[in-house]
Amino acid sequence: MNQDRPEYVSAINADATGSPIRSAAKPSGPVKRTRKVMNLETGAKPAPTISDVARLAQVSEATVSRALRAFPQVRPDLRDRVLAAAEELSYVTDTNASRLASGITRTIGLVAPQLTTWYVSQLSAGINDIMQPAGLDLLISALSSPSRRDELRSGAKHFRQRVDGVVLVDAFVGPDWTAGIGSPPAIVVGEELNAGNSLGIDDVLGGELAVRHLLRLGHQQIAVIGGSSPTARFSPVSELRTRGAALALAEAGLEIHTTVDGLFSIAGGLGAARELLRLPKRQRPTALFCLSDEMAFGALQAARELDVAVPDEISIVGFDDHPVAESVGLTTIRQPVRRLGQRAAQRLLLADGIPVTGHERLPIELVVRSSSSAPRAT
Repeated sequence: MNQDRPEYVSAINADATGSPIRSAAKPSGPVKRTRKVMNLETGAKPAPTISDVARLAQVSEATVSRALRAFPQVRPDLRDRVLAAAEELSYVTDTNASRLASGITRTIGLVAPQLTTWYVSQLSAGINDIMQPAGLDLLISALSSPSRRDELRSGAKHFRQRVDGVVLVDAFVGPDWTAGIGSPPAIVVGEELNAGNSLGIDDVLGGELAVRHLLRLGHQQIAVIGGSSPTARFSPVSELRTRGAALALAEAGLEIHTTVDGLFSIAGGLGAARELLRLPKRQRPTALFCLSDEMAFGALQAARELDVAVPDEISIVGFDDHPVAESVGLTTIRQPVRRLGQRAAQRLLLADGIPVTGHERLPIELVVRSSSSAPRAT
């Protein structure tokens, strides 16, 4: 009687999407049978599998999965081949084949230092934009204690057992963190990993864009309000945005006027700006670059309290494009927070049981409003 033999990988090629294609080679010794055979009780042939569709369409299984779910990353001609192969084989998508498409829990986890910030709220909305149509729920957990951070660094096994995928927001696990590779998959938002799945923006570029705007207006005395947040002590964001500001100033032969800790809060920005605006007029900066919009809101309040006209006597630039920024006329660097959430969810779905690695940066842009102008001649 003929025995089925499993397929073995003899070479790894790539289809047009960059996904691997397996080619078969005869095994060198005895092996266990792994292929499905006819059901002896019912006489029914096994249903076609995603592997069968991939073999007929001559693409990878990952490409089949993405094509059948209409992911835009798949070329139209490949999608047509997959759909034709699926129709020929009478293949019906197995909703239990993917943990993410229909996993054990049907739940995606989101972990963040604070759950009440506008940033996490916007990210959550973006994740939900993708997950809700897929029939998945969102489980949110706070990362407020050092023990929780240590748990994440070790892979957050207990939390990950409750979900089919994890989005880590501002967890700052370190660039060499690899515990998120595996099942269920994890993606880190706000930090670039050397390996693993991560997503964010170019904070250095953001600092450069903000300061170059002020330099073009004619400012030379530019102070930075930055520092660190109590809930994000390990964050590289402040250092990266300040580095960008320093690089832009260095290109013009200048240095940062002063750097003051604003604690990434409105109250912190208020206190830092008061300190700077109370300097003698000839010693104080003509512009403030605040590394977050919330600190910029505090700076605007300080200027009002001290009767310093914005932007005539002091220009203020923020970072984020907080929902309130437009209403107060704040010039800022816009980062697409909701889109970050959407892409995080999409990258988890793309994993589909296959490890996804690499860092993706979403674009940022300068948004000029009324809080910045050329310095007034003295």
